[in-house]
Amino acid sequence: MMGVEDQHELTAVKASAPCWLDLRWGDGREARIDLTRTLENKAFEALRDPAVFTAVDLGDWGHSLVWSDDIEIGADSLWLDSLSAWGREDTRSFLEWRLRNGFSATAAAEALGISRASVIRYSTEATVPRSIQLACKGWDALKAA
Repeated sequence: MMGVEDQHELTAVKASAPCWLDLRWGDGREARIDLTRTLENKAFEALRDPAVFTAVDLGDWGHSLVWSDDIEIGADSLWLDSLSAWGREDTRSFLEWRLRNGFSATAAAEALGISRASVIRYSTEATVPRSIQLACKGWDALKAA
């Protein structure tokens, strides 16, 4: 499972209809994300109402966003969207690979033959090298075979 290095805390949110969220993270970074695709899911149908959507609040300890209709979106999912907004698709893909495989930093390091410290760097700030991106795709291909 994901390790402590992957936990992110939201400190502020502002929603703008029809589907925009302005987020501030615990490290001070900000992101503007578009939830159009999320709102297509039936589970989030109530959020298509602008009055409901804009009534968002931070969940406990900043680990989620909540709406009055018992709708919640976890910070981990929003972090992935923030990575895309920042142009960090390499990091997003690497984290999604870890999530898909249920890998802790240690397990991912063992699977890829790299150090745990490298996995943590690739999961946060460092650019994920093409060789590692290809290794992740190779891991998935072998698993599917």
